[in-house]
Amino acid sequence: MPKRGKKIQEAKKDIDRLALYELEEALQKAIDKKFTSFDESVDVAVRLGVDPRHADQMVRGTVVLPNGTGKEIKVLVFAKGEKEVEAREAGADFIGNDEIAEKIKGGWLEFDKAVATPDMMGTVGKLGRILGPRGMMPNAKTGTVTFDIKKAVNELKAGKIDFRVERAGIVHATMGKTSFGVQKLLENFYAFFDTILRLKPTSSKGTYLKSISVSTTMGPGIKIDPTFVKNISK
Repeated sequence: MPKRGKKIQEAKKDIDRLALYELEEALQKAIDKKFTSFDESVDVAVRLGVDPRHADQMVRGTVVLPNGTGKEIKVLVFAKGEKEVEAREAGADFIGNDEIAEKIKGGWLEFDKAVATPDMMGTVGKLGRILGPRGMMPNAKTGTVTFDIKKAVNELKAGKIDFRVERAGIVHATMGKTSFGVQKLLENFYAFFDTILRLKPTSSKGTYLKSISVSTTMGPGIKIDPTFVKNISK
């Protein structure tokens, strides 16, 4: 632990905790400060001026990141008949129905995202206590309960992420890997912030983007100027 402490302290050098950086500069600093041997994720935390306790101020959405997340996503599709064929052709990693649902009840969870046709939700709904807490539960609001299996699988494979504001008014999301470099990360960030801004609730008053910070998996947080982000996302 002391060794790690020295490295993180070294990484914090030249980062002004009170300063608000432009997005590109913040991303470059985050990459430059990486001190681990593995390809770290680049994450963003956005504090919004909303009260999630009110249904009309809940911010939830999806976005297909132009350059993906850098992680290979294994997709499970719950379907029957011709939709099983469509799922297979779309590149789904696992396909099934009642039998695979029983397998999940037995502890099998070797997938990242799940898609289901509406007629399978009677079966999938019984898995809510298992899949829900892990963020794997198919949901019509995120486009994962649909008869358009091909589109759903393709988007997830391409880097579609879903997000929702937490109780404290914060949205967390992964924007890629340090190996992407600044330009690819910028493209992902632009797509994400465009979506966040479009989802601003009409009932939200005052400042919507209150604070933004970016960090790598092991690196320090770097604050971003919300005004700059708002301007570049227009």
